[in-house]
Amino acid sequence: MGKTAMAARESYGAMAKILHWLLIPLLAAQYAVGSIMPHIGRGTQNEGWVNWHLSIGAAILFVILLRLIWRLLFPVALPPGMTRWESMLAHATHLILYALVLIMTLLGWAAANARGWDVKLFGAVTLPALAPNGSSWGHEAGDIHNILVYVLLGFIVLHVAGALYHHFILRDRVLQRMLSDRAS
Repeated sequence: MGKTAMAARESYGAMAKILHWLLIPLLAAQYAVGSIMPHIGRGTQNEGWVNWHLSIGAAILFVILLRLIWRLLFPVALPPGMTRWESMLAHATHLILYALVLIMTLLGWAAANARGWDVKLFGAVTLPALAPNGSSWGHEAGDIHNILVYVLLGFIVLHVAGALYHHFILRDRVLQRMLSDRAS
C-alpha cells in the first residue's frame, strides 16, 4: 500500500465527501420508497415501487462499497483533543453504520432472489443470485432486513446527533471536515 494508506490524513478529500453525501439522498430515497411501496407478500411482483426499492438498494451497495474501499485506502484520523469515549463512540458508530448498510443491502438482495427476482445495478447489470428461488433463508433474510431498517435509522440519528454536538456544543471542526475544504 502507498503512503496515504499507511498514515491517516487529517481531513477528508473530495472523493470521500462525494461518496458520503451521495449516500444521504440514496438512503433518504430508500426509506421513502420502502415506506410507500406495497407490503411484499406471495403475489407481489417486482414492479413499480418494489423495483425502485431494489434498484436504489443496488446503488446504495455500490456506493457504500466504494466508500468503504476509499476509507480503507485513505483513512482520516480523528481530530486531536477528542476524549477516549468520544473516539471509541465515533469508531464504533462508523463501523456499525458501514456494517448495517452492507448487511441490509445483502439481506434485501437475498430476499429478492428468494422471490425469484433479479437485482440489477443501475437497471442494466444483473447481480448474481445470493439465495435460491423459494429458499426459506432468503425469506428470513427479508424479515431481518425489515427489522434492521429501524436499527440503521437509530444509528443514522446517533451519527447526525454526534456531528451536531461537535458543531454546536463543542464548536470544533469535526463537522466542517466533511463540509468544506477550507476547514481542512
